[in-house]
Amino acid sequence: MANHKGVLVCGEIADGKLAPITIELLGVGRKLADELTEELCILLMGGKTGGLDKEAIAYGADQVYVAEDSLLDGYNSDAYTQVTANLCQEVLPSIMLLGHTDVGCDLAPRLNARLGGGLAMDCMGLSIDPATKVLVSTRPIFGGNAYATVLSKLARPQMATLRQKTVPPAERNDARQGQVIPVENKIDPSGLKVKVIDRIKEEVEGVKLEDAEVVVAGGRGIGSAQNFEMIRELARVLGGSVGATRPPCDEGWTPVMVQIGQSGKVVSPKLYIAVALSGAMSHIVGCLGSKVIVAINKDPEANIFSVAHLGIVADFKEVLPALTSKFKELLPTQK
Repeated sequence: MANHKGVLVCGEIADGKLAPITIELLGVGRKLADELTEELCILLMGGKTGGLDKEAIAYGADQVYVAEDSLLDGYNSDAYTQVTANLCQEVLPSIMLLGHTDVGCDLAPRLNARLGGGLAMDCMGLSIDPATKVLVSTRPIFGGNAYATVLSKLARPQMATLRQKTVPPAERNDARQGQVIPVENKIDPSGLKVKVIDRIKEEVEGVKLEDAEVVVAGGRGIGSAQNFEMIRELARVLGGSVGATRPPCDEGWTPVMVQIGQSGKVVSPKLYIAVALSGAMSHIVGCLGSKVIVAINKDPEANIFSVAHLGIVADFKEVLPALTSKFKELLPTQK
């Protein structure tokens, strides 16, 4: 354990840029590394990383490990696991951070199985215990009804996946200096059990749901695909994205890709407007990280009011048109 030092971020690249979650991880990683007086490193993998090493340094990394290989052009579980595990066994980080994304949720358990150590998933807070210098990971449990503090006292690396938009992104400083280190990949093709035949990019209108600062979500009480148009109109006026609980997706009122919850996506916008949804815990776990939750439901006993910061007890058919009209007045550019 004494040989393990430093914080390693497993970075993600999206559309040729550092993914937003990577910049957030660099922000919290820099804080953790400073508290430990150790270095912050990041691993970037891809067919071509296109100068993103300099970006990572500007956002706080002391060292950038760059792995470029055609087998890393797009996420492949086996290839990414091989490269990351090999690097960890060489550099021996004390802490390893990943995003709680599709990539992170798949990669983290694989790495933990190979490397040992401890793993806390879906964390909303990360800090260093001042007395023991151990990573303290805070994550929701029991559907968000309580929070658990997870520590890994005996094994390294200490691993955690971080929920998006729960920490501020790193501040950019182009004057920062750092070291770029090429990684010898040593990918064993025989160990690649999955072959990616094709990738179909999800077409998204407007702001991507996970990146939106405003989300307007509808539930079973919306009643029809036609009524869902009111949700879309309010989201458009606010410059946000549309979300939904599972029933509207199952009914075909809205695409399944906008489902929020335990079996869908996790969002943490500045404003979450929950419309005609009861607030089942399976849905609440997907939006609990929102800064402000506004609930609109005609049932005053609906569970969504227990987590909402503001509540409107009324029929959404009366509330949404009024809200949309008022926001159009206040936000003329969104007309």
